[in-house]
Amino acid sequence: MTEAERSKFDYDLFVIGTGPGGEGAAMQAAKGGWRVGVAERYRQIGGGCTHWGTIPSKALRYAVTSTMKSLKNPVMRELGFTVAPTMEQLGRGTQTIIGRQVSMRQSFYDRNNVPVHRGQARFVDEHTIRVDNGETITAAHFVISTGSRPYRPAGVDFSHPRIFDSDTILDMKERPSSITVYGAGVIGTEYASMFRNLGIKVNLINTRAQLLEFLDDEIIDALSYHLRDQGVIIRHNEHFDRIEGHSDGVVLYLKSGKVLKTDVFLWANGRQGNTDDLGLQNLPIEANNRGQIDVDEQFQTCLPHIYAVGDVIGIPSLASAAYTQGRAAGMHMLGQCSGNLRLHDIPTGIYTSPEISSVGATEKELTAQCVPYEVGQAQFRSLARAQITGETVGMLKLLFHRESKRILGVHCFGANASEIVHIGQAIMNQPDEHNTIEYFIETTFNYPTMAEAYRVAALNGINRLF
Repeated sequence: MTEAERSKFDYDLFVIGTGPGGEGAAMQAAKGGWRVGVAERYRQIGGGCTHWGTIPSKALRYAVTSTMKSLKNPVMRELGFTVAPTMEQLGRGTQTIIGRQVSMRQSFYDRNNVPVHRGQARFVDEHTIRVDNGETITAAHFVISTGSRPYRPAGVDFSHPRIFDSDTILDMKERPSSITVYGAGVIGTEYASMFRNLGIKVNLINTRAQLLEFLDDEIIDALSYHLRDQGVIIRHNEHFDRIEGHSDGVVLYLKSGKVLKTDVFLWANGRQGNTDDLGLQNLPIEANNRGQIDVDEQFQTCLPHIYAVGDVIGIPSLASAAYTQGRAAGMHMLGQCSGNLRLHDIPTGIYTSPEISSVGATEKELTAQCVPYEVGQAQFRSLARAQITGETVGMLKLLFHRESKRILGVHCFGANASEIVHIGQAIMNQPDEHNTIEYFIETTFNYPTMAEAYRVAALNGINRLF
């Protein structure tokens, strides 16, 4: 589209949704000199990531783990601090952090002269949207970044005060004695771990044969062991028949015949793209039965001037990925190469206790591909830093090619795993002559640090070669 053609519209780019994907696209295009506007239907910007998902859940996790760790300290016990915090107390700090995030992100839009139009935006035609307040806006390009919400199956009464989904669970006023979490994906396992750390009895119901099957098998085994060791009851290959809410609890009837009753119930099984109120019926764009939009490798829909990024396009459904996708879409519109954004290289970050993070191939994948690989491991219990902090549970695992010694995968389980993984990620993306296990053997690491695990794991791996 030429400059003359773009000048006919109110904006060069209009973004629907201000979550990470929308922010990434808007800022990239604004920095490129485009006229950009955004629409946000919620009263504050930031999307589900800021208000119901990543930020509040991770802030709550930090509050839970740090508080409970203090309460277990013998000195604290001697001083009489033995009472676990209430949900209200835990939630106060979460709201403070959300407020700071909103203020900071609003400043991004203000500094880059990107106006925020308040209200639900719906397509009228391929270049026109209408906002709730009656405002009609035209744009040469659009980015749909409306995110997702918890999937709510028919027959489950989410209006019941004891039945929650991942958007409403943080509104729980009182700490229950027991909870059933249905769905053992990332969200379900994170909340199961968090609630168990609060001393709540937890049933974790998994509809699959393993927890988090996309992870390396050894990491899956470690997670399962530690959840069970903490007291979480895990039930695999189960499916619900019906859920009944009562005044004194919630009863879950499983198709296997099992019946579970707990104080509260959390549905954490699946997500639904927010596309049902976008006016897509006025476009040739169709969403699937989970409300997700198909895009190509440049995040273009079937209409090349309309892009979609973030949870609304499905996997990997990560805030970090959404922001990168938004930037990539913005760069593509500007005619810039997006290959430097490494969209193939997105690490997982799972905030159970302990954390899990990985990047690259798993052992299962490498075996299926007949790649000759070797394994190097470092157990956290052998690291001085872990011994000092008392966080000795965990390991770092490096997968590397037996011949070229090129690093193929990094898998970490333990405290600060989501930080530690980025060292390996950085080396994996170096040119082949620098991306080898030998880098970690030849590099001096600060001592004592958790980063030293890379040297220990590299030496362990090299010693396996013959």
